[in-house]
Amino acid sequence: MKIPGWTEKRMSLLNINKLIDRITENWIVKAVSIGLAVLLFVFHRMTSLETRIITVPLAVQTSGGLIPASPYARTIRVSLRGDAAAILSIQEDDIEAYIDLEKYGTKGLYRAPVQIRKQGSALSVEPLEIIVDPVEISLQLDQKISKYIPLQANLRGNVEEGFEFMSHTLTPAEVIAEGPMGFMAGISLLSTDIIDLNGRREDFTVTVSILTQDPLIVIRGDRMTEFRGFIRPSVSVRNIDGIPIVGKNLNRRFVIAVDRSGSVRLEGSRNDLDGFVAQPDFLSIDCSGIGAPGEYTLPVSADLPEGLVLVRQEPPELTVVVTVKEDQ
Repeated sequence: MKIPGWTEKRMSLLNINKLIDRITENWIVKAVSIGLAVLLFVFHRMTSLETRIITVPLAVQTSGGLIPASPYARTIRVSLRGDAAAILSIQEDDIEAYIDLEKYGTKGLYRAPVQIRKQGSALSVEPLEIIVDPVEISLQLDQKISKYIPLQANLRGNVEEGFEFMSHTLTPAEVIAEGPMGFMAGISLLSTDIIDLNGRREDFTVTVSILTQDPLIVIRGDRMTEFRGFIRPSVSVRNIDGIPIVGKNLNRRFVIAVDRSGSVRLEGSRNDLDGFVAQPDFLSIDCSGIGAPGEYTLPVSADLPEGLVLVRQEPPELTVVVTVKEDQ
């Protein structure tokens, strides 16, 4: 007696067995072929990928009390390998390079691998191979300190001839700087950027940046200071001797005998001094207060023109004898 459906099941099993026989026939050859196909596919994908080189800043992560105390690479060379169109869409700020030193709590020399953190458009790019150069960074850590450091102006050149640079101010005159303890101990001054004096003949104000001797030093604020320079005409000196001393405002009833000359030391611009000629009454004594004959000691005064300064005068005073005119 035949069981219903038995024939159909038997035929199905026979077909499956035949299929398995066909698959397993020369299975070694077929396995090698499949492996080669996979390798060819991977090779094709690899050869079709392109490489792009970018440079990104290197961040250093440390615990709050420690900071880098030795020079280190501030940027990292990053190789991006992937589909040409995809890697071109990646911006430099989509790749963040950093070293993690937060687990260290004491100063010393440490070595850490450079790590990469993808963000932005780089998150959606697949496949993407990222290689960094260098792969490790050695870094000295030291205690972070801050202190006030005074500023000095970095002056270059000379003011215009005939003028003199008198003084200057800086606002602020000092700044707060942070850096590694060992390095900060040797810093007593910070300099400004170059301030050019060439050709200047009057007061001026400029805003200049503050320079640091090492990138390990961080200045709080905007790293700028206001410089004010004060310029005046240069002062020359001239000595003049043999200047007659005359009496002024003497009552007509009297006469005086002055038998002495004087000398002066004057300061002023070179042009004013070179062009100065002492007038006959440049040095004089005022006799307006004399009302009777006798001997008087009177101050000697100089009639200075504008622009000249009297530094010294000889004599400062003069003793004269006043007599009555013979016809009186």
